Amino acid sequence: MTMPAKHATSHAPVTETVNSVSTANRKRAVATVALAFASDPMMRWSFPDPERYFEIARDFIDAFGGHAVEHQSADEIADFSAVALWLPPGISPNGEAMGAIIEANMPVDLLQDGGGLIEQMNKFHPHEPHWYLPLIGADPTKQGRGYGSALLKHALARCDRDKLPAYLESSNPVNVPLYQRHGFEVIGKIQQGSSPELVPMLRKPR
Repeated sequence: MTMPAKHATSHAPVTETVNSVSTANRKRAVATVALAFASDPMMRWSFPDPERYFEIARDFIDAFGGHAVEHQSADEIADFSAVALWLPPGISPNGEAMGAIIEANMPVDLLQDGGGLIEQMNKFHPHEPHWYLPLIGADPTKQGRGYGSALLKHALARCDRDKLPAYLESSNPVNVPLYQRHGFEVIGKIQQGSSPELVPMLRKPR
């Protein structure tokens, strides 16, 4: 799932530098993403109760993309106004921890559809070496400033240096054009039962 933030609306160039997230700042990075995803269609379909969302969001996000920090592939900009958690080739989310959180907190009547979503996600996920972007988001008070684009540009330059594709699932269709502007192409649709739509997208190296 990726950036639920609004597209950049300002035409002013972003002057802030993209920085790697240190281990000491892992919780701060995860907190920014948790704020960003508080209105994300897929995240809130999965965890519709607001109190429960805020109880588990940081742990879920850390399990999904937190490994990026230890591999120096978590990026932040403008003092953690926006954060991107990239997983390098061969590194996967902590599926066991994610599964436990889902089983304990997702409404029981949605669990079957949730399982179907995961199966579809696994089918679209590339098998060849690639960079995976599970999560990118901006603090809601800092959206629309071009930080998401700056984070994407920074990381995709790394993908091109490695000559590797990049993959993501957009959890908000509004953001699909943003990713397309950065070279991603829609490769299908992921949807199960009452769930919102996930859009799997792949970008070839340049």
